[in-house]
Amino acid sequence: MSESVLEAKGHRFSSLAASGEVVRLGAVQAREIARLETGQPEFDRVLGGGLVGGGVVLLGGDPGIGKSTLLLQALADISARARTLYVSGEESAEQIALRAQRLGLAADIPLLTEIRMEAILTALRTERPQVAVIDSIQTVYTQQLQSAPGSVAQVRECAQELTRHAKQAGICILLVGHVTKEGTLAGPRVLEHIVDTVLYFEGDTGSSFRLIRAFKNRFGAVNELGVFAMTDKGLKGVSNPSALFLNRDGREAPGSCVVVALEGTRPLLVEIQALLDTAHGGNPRRLSVGLDGSRLAMLLAVLHRHGGVPCYDQDVFVNAVGGVKISEPAADLAVALAVVSSLRTKPIPHKLAAFGEVGLAGEIRPVQRGQERLKEVAKLGFTQALCPRANLPKTKVPGLEVKGVTSLAEALDYFRGL
Repeated sequence: MSESVLEAKGHRFSSLAASGEVVRLGAVQAREIARLETGQPEFDRVLGGGLVGGGVVLLGGDPGIGKSTLLLQALADISARARTLYVSGEESAEQIALRAQRLGLAADIPLLTEIRMEAILTALRTERPQVAVIDSIQTVYTQQLQSAPGSVAQVRECAQELTRHAKQAGICILLVGHVTKEGTLAGPRVLEHIVDTVLYFEGDTGSSFRLIRAFKNRFGAVNELGVFAMTDKGLKGVSNPSALFLNRDGREAPGSCVVVALEGTRPLLVEIQALLDTAHGGNPRRLSVGLDGSRLAMLLAVLHRHGGVPCYDQDVFVNAVGGVKISEPAADLAVALAVVSSLRTKPIPHKLAAFGEVGLAGEIRPVQRGQERLKEVAKLGFTQALCPRANLPKTKVPGLEVKGVTSLAEALDYFRGL
């Protein structure tokens, strides 16, 4: 298998374009993929270390959330080390120049305002960039099809053409994608299968914080999380996102418990808040924000059956602070403790963090990377941790008292004794 390499001012940017010949798997020499850093460490983390030659990245997100700003900042940094091209089908060159001035970007980035696929491919062949941005894929159309830009056929055909060129020329292409009201990428589902990496830009437009999550990555781990803060000079990476998701003032309030969640390879401390109130209707409400609502209903049933904590006459509201979404079951124990804390009006100690999966039989199951979670707890100044007994560290973590439990009843007894 051959591999072409492009030179850009001393930087070796390898391509994944293959020659097409049949080879034996055992004869293939696996080599580390060369990457081009974007100048944004949080963006590089989500990408798996940087951009890859021949790779196609799809970045989706709500309008105005910062997709174009982030990519313009990245190109400004990359342009000092490699050839770049910014193709815009939504803004004029003057609008992009005004944004660059507002962000304080001094780099001279080649711009092309065009939506015809044939003209874009011609510019890519003429300029020969190592990194190109297409903003956005829904505005581009090819003259070979009669349908309007943004239609299923146009989006699919244009994405395939751009991907084919990226593989043949060994360049990296970043596509900006629109999202629907449901938060998924607009256009055909095959669009996500065509590209190599799918990233989602998340965050409330009323908040200054933004999250980028990887849902597909052929060159790195999925579910990695990058955290940014929107400033007057653009997006800045947040090096300690746990402080963002905690953001507590030191007061101990009932219904609050800190969980050590794992986002890709990064352990994050997130505050879980629960509020229980007497239900005044026939059907008590069950509402969760940032957590799986079905799993909350299951935990309430386990609490009743194996913990002796009935919530059938209570409205239950659970929230993951900071807008983060937790999908792993390691948050079960913290959610259960927060619910009991709110119901009993008993605060959980401010310096205690918890994690563990709760089974239907009331057992506390171990979770992956327990040692890394406990180290993150200690690093942020917590003094107590409640975890599955199977996740107890082999060596003592300095400054941290770790309690291992095997059942939900044991965890609730420990909480009552605090």
